[in-house]
Amino acid sequence: MKKSVFWGFAFSTVIANLSICVAASPPSSNPTPEKIEFFEKHVRPILVSHCYTCHSAATKPAGQLRLDERYGLINGGDSGPAIVPGDPANSLILKKVQDQDAKLRMPKDSPPLSESEIADLTAWIQDGAAWPAEKIPSSAQSKGQYYERLRARLWSLQPLANPQVPSVVDASWPSSDIDRFILAKLEEKKLAPVGDADRLTLIRRVTYDLTGLPPTPSEIAVFLKDKKADAYARLVERLLASPAFGERWGRLWLDVARYGESTGPSRNIPYPHAWKYRDYVIDAVNRDVPFNRFLQEQVAGDLLPVSSAEQRDRLLIATGFLALGPKDVNQRFKERFQMDNVDEQIDTVSRSALAMTVSCARCHDHKFDPIPAADYYALAGIFASTDNCAGVRSKMGGSGLEYYDPKMLVPLTSKVDAAPADQVTKAEGAVAAAKKEWEVIRDTAEGQAVGPDGKTKAGLLREKYEQAQIALLAVNDPGTRGFAVHGVRESANISDTAIRIRGEAERMGPVVPRGFLTAISVPDAPAIKPEHSGRLELAQWLTSEKNPLTPRVIVNRIWEHLFTQGIVSTVDNFGINGDHPTHPELLDYLARRFMAQGWSVKSMVRELALSRTYRLGSESTAQLREADPTNKMLWRHSPRRLDAEEIRDAILLTSGQLQPKPADGSPARVLKMIEMNDNGDEARAITQAADQARYRSVYLPLLRGVTPKSLEVFDPVGQTLVTGQRESTTVPTQALYLLNSSFVRKQSLALADRLVAEHESDAKRIRDAYQLTLNRPPTREEEARASGFIRQYEALFQTAPAPKNDPVPVIDASFSKKRDLVAQQSDEERLGHVFVDEKVEPAGAKDAAWMSFIQALYGSAEFRFVR
Repeated sequence: MKKSVFWGFAFSTVIANLSICVAASPPSSNPTPEKIEFFEKHVRPILVSHCYTCHSAATKPAGQLRLDERYGLINGGDSGPAIVPGDPANSLILKKVQDQDAKLRMPKDSPPLSESEIADLTAWIQDGAAWPAEKIPSSAQSKGQYYERLRARLWSLQPLANPQVPSVVDASWPSSDIDRFILAKLEEKKLAPVGDADRLTLIRRVTYDLTGLPPTPSEIAVFLKDKKADAYARLVERLLASPAFGERWGRLWLDVARYGESTGPSRNIPYPHAWKYRDYVIDAVNRDVPFNRFLQEQVAGDLLPVSSAEQRDRLLIATGFLALGPKDVNQRFKERFQMDNVDEQIDTVSRSALAMTVSCARCHDHKFDPIPAADYYALAGIFASTDNCAGVRSKMGGSGLEYYDPKMLVPLTSKVDAAPADQVTKAEGAVAAAKKEWEVIRDTAEGQAVGPDGKTKAGLLREKYEQAQIALLAVNDPGTRGFAVHGVRESANISDTAIRIRGEAERMGPVVPRGFLTAISVPDAPAIKPEHSGRLELAQWLTSEKNPLTPRVIVNRIWEHLFTQGIVSTVDNFGINGDHPTHPELLDYLARRFMAQGWSVKSMVRELALSRTYRLGSESTAQLREADPTNKMLWRHSPRRLDAEEIRDAILLTSGQLQPKPADGSPARVLKMIEMNDNGDEARAITQAADQARYRSVYLPLLRGVTPKSLEVFDPVGQTLVTGQRESTTVPTQALYLLNSSFVRKQSLALADRLVAEHESDAKRIRDAYQLTLNRPPTREEEARASGFIRQYEALFQTAPAPKNDPVPVIDASFSKKRDLVAQQSDEERLGHVFVDEKVEPAGAKDAAWMSFIQALYGSAEFRFVR
């Protein structure tokens, strides 16, 4: 094989040795576990695959450049630094891999890096170029000893304890055993909890937490008037029984399941049947399917016994959990395509159920956790023996429906009449003829000539070919006809798989038998039968009551959703780089109780929501903040910002525009499995459908790379990796969106029209506006201020040149200056050019004033935060 000057494909024997650890350099300042994980999973494999042959300690580094350690990357070689942490634009390595001149581009004499690889390098450099500092012993013996010590001391791998409920000094405060665990820690730290939340705060908090929606004024009034001792318990029961519970908590699991309706990466192919998995999740959560069964259905639903065709279809849909991940269909090599998909499945299952970063062992023994590469490939054998029936295949540079493989969908048991043979034959002949006609001309001068309409003849013939393919699918494809789903099934070739040296799909090492993680002791774990892939046994192993991780992980996820942060703050990482639990005894107590209650999520939510700890107020004191700044000891209830979906849904509900009925499928269901341009007609149509939709946000189309406008500025889930805890930021673009977006202005106008029509009194309108949006009555000062604002705005609207889309005026003493400023602005200046896609025109001064007032309430921090 020809060796390049800068990069290479083959490894030296030293680098190829699986037990040798790549030399590590001091990391960037305080790299987070997430950054280290990103490096190990996405960046180091790129460096190993393309750079180390010519630029590592195992060779004489070409150009005096070392790329196997951080100092070498930063100090650089003859041409200067290879990277500038935090500055991708000035990082030579990125310029080299993207050079338009093939003679200068790296890797030399090799295919260029893929778009996703370049994106990973860019993100890594932009984020500071994190590099792990820990160095793992290189010999097999010392690695074994190292892992043995890790297994013995890593808290999450130990069997569940059976802790005794602690006694407390203030025995009158707790209302449950949960509270006793919390109070015992507080008393140990000489801290005392704050007072209980008032009933108005409490109903708003629990209604949002359990349903993702605000309480209505009538619901608030009923609760406040109910003086019975069990009033709050009955409120919680009503919320648990609401269909909105499944929509809210189903969305939380979809975050973990990295749910998306397209493949993403370099070629974005729609998943038109993904919505069926979404509906399965919502239904399962509402029916309180025991979590162990819920997980088994998603990992091995096709292998579970059934009693009806309907039940069989439901379980086939459930396996979409394994199929709906991102995929690089532009991958040149089928073996790499398969192993990349296997890796994605391992990562999803291990992080969602076990909160362990098993995929870090793809290229080498895990650097931190006791997961050898052999364990990774024991799991890989299970998924390599499973057909990933997402309906796509890899084909570099494909076109039309060439990425679509209808045979790689899971047919449902519904009866489908076969298409007439003559129609199929005719359609197949049309496809073959159109393809030949296109291929004959596409590389010729005639094919490259542009016609009067701006299209080439080759382009027109390609469109004809694609239309012929679509016509064929309409005749004989069960997927197109709605009788197939994205899921998994047992492969025809069931076998163990080989360790891939340094993660290279083509570099085979020793074969390892299919199995589970040796770090987790599960007595009586089921043995994998030779004729089975092992998915059923894996599902049983994951949900065994003797597996200490799964119940801890799900209980911690439930806790995080109700208390803002988990007992283990790193909800997706229970490994060495994750945090330790703040209340380890409570975590194990809850895990045991969760299993004793039949793995019922609703039972656990009920118990936590009824605890006095959950019902604490959110106020704080300087002394408590100094003693425990992040509230780890739970001396108060931590406020949280609403999720993107909650903000949109709350605006729709309060404006009276929310459609409570679930969506019928998804707008993406009509898309063909053809590459989609994220800025093309299909994406615009989906975005428009999302903008016009009035159902709950969980039903919005979620194609990867095409985020609905009403969600994108409020930290929606990324859809690529397991996400147990979303980011929650407060940034200027959010304020600009609330100020200028046509969605917010439309809903503000809808509520304004409603208030003006229902009430003659401005005072009553103001009180209703506060009750609907902020779930409380206004203070006297707020009422007076709002009334003055309404009068001033009406005067402004009538005297100033009529602004059709005036931004929300500032409600303060400088109002007259604001009025003069607005009068001098053009319409475009008033719009601000931010998030405005269509004009919203109030009918007159009164509507304009009330619309702007309501928009100011929607834009307030109090609306966006739950205390």
